Amino acid sequence: MANKPKILLVYTGGTIGMVKDYQTQALRAFDFSQILDKIPELKHLNCSISTVSFEEPIDSSNMNTNYYVKIAEIIAENYKDFDGFVVLTGSDTMSYTSSAISFMFENLQKPVIFTGSQLPIGDLRTDAKENLITSIEIACTRENNEPIIKEVGLYFEYKLYRANRTTKINAEQFEAFTSMNYPPLAESGVHLQFNKQLLLKPREGKNELIFRKNLVHDVVILKLFPGITKKVVEVILNIDNLKGVILETYGSGNAPTERWFITLIKEALAKGIQIVNVTQCAGGSVILGLYETSTELKSVGIINGKDITTETAIAKMMYLLGEKLPTDKFKYYFETSLRGEIS
Repeated sequence: MANKPKILLVYTGGTIGMVKDYQTQALRAFDFSQILDKIPELKHLNCSISTVSFEEPIDSSNMNTNYYVKIAEIIAENYKDFDGFVVLTGSDTMSYTSSAISFMFENLQKPVIFTGSQLPIGDLRTDAKENLITSIEIACTRENNEPIIKEVGLYFEYKLYRANRTTKINAEQFEAFTSMNYPPLAESGVHLQFNKQLLLKPREGKNELIFRKNLVHDVVILKLFPGITKKVVEVILNIDNLKGVILETYGSGNAPTERWFITLIKEALAKGIQIVNVTQCAGGSVILGLYETSTELKSVGIINGKDITTETAIAKMMYLLGEKLPTDKFKYYFETSLRGEIS
C-alpha cells in the first residue's frame, strides 16, 4: 500500500531492550535492528519501521540533560523523513525525560511517543510487546492524512498520557504511571479510543519545528518536611551558581511561616534565583493565598506551579532558564501552559 506512515524507533536503553541469557540468567541489551524478528507481530502494522539505537544503551538512572539533547537531536534530524517517533527509555526517569522533550520542541506536528516496560522484552510474561506494538500503532494513526497525535505522549499499560502530566507511581505493577490532573489521551482496549477533545492542538499558522536545546541544570528540588532546619534550607539555597529551585510544599502550596524560612526565600529571590511552588501531593493544585501559610509566599513573589508535576516543573525550569528571560517574563511563562502541562 502506498504512503505507509514511516515510524522511527529510538532505543536509548532501559528494561524494554533487554533479553535474558537463560544460561547465565544475566540481562543484556539486544540489537534493535532485529526487532521484527523478535516481535513478528509488528509486521502486521500498516507502517514501515526504522530503528536507531544509542551506541551505549544507558540505564534510566544515568539519564541527564546531555541525553535529553541527544534524543531530541535524533528526532530533529529525522523529523522531515518520518511521520512519527517512538522513544524507548527506562521507566524510572521516563516522566522527566519525556517532559523535557515536550519543551524542547515548539510547534510539534507529529507524534513522539515514549514507552518502556517493567519486564524485559525476552521475558515470558513481559509487558514490553503490548507497550511497543500499541505505541507504534498510536504513532502511525492518522485522520484526514494528518497524525491524530501532535504532541509528546507516554504510553504504558493500555493508556496514552500527555507525557508532561505523568508520574511513575509503581515499581512493581505493570500499571507504572499515572496522570492525576489530566485524563488519558487514548485508551487501548478492543479498540484504540482517542479522547480527541483532550489532545493538544498546534497553534494556527505555526508549523515550523523549533528545536531548543539550551537547558540549564543548575537547579534543585527542595522538599519540605516537618522539622526541616534552617541550616538545611540555608545550605541548599546557597549552592554555588544555583539558578532555580522547585519548592515542594504541603497541600495547596503551604509552607512554614517561621521568620527564618521566609527570610531565606526572600534572600534567594533577591539574588535572582527562580523559585517555583509545587505541591507534594500526587494530585491537585497549588493555590497561593488559600491558607495563611501560603499568603506570605505569594506576597514575596514566588512562582505558582499550579497543578504541574515535580518532574515537569524541573524540565520546564531547565528549559526556561536556557531562554535567559527577565524575572517577570520567566514568571509569566512558567505560570502559562506552554505544552499543555498545566490546567
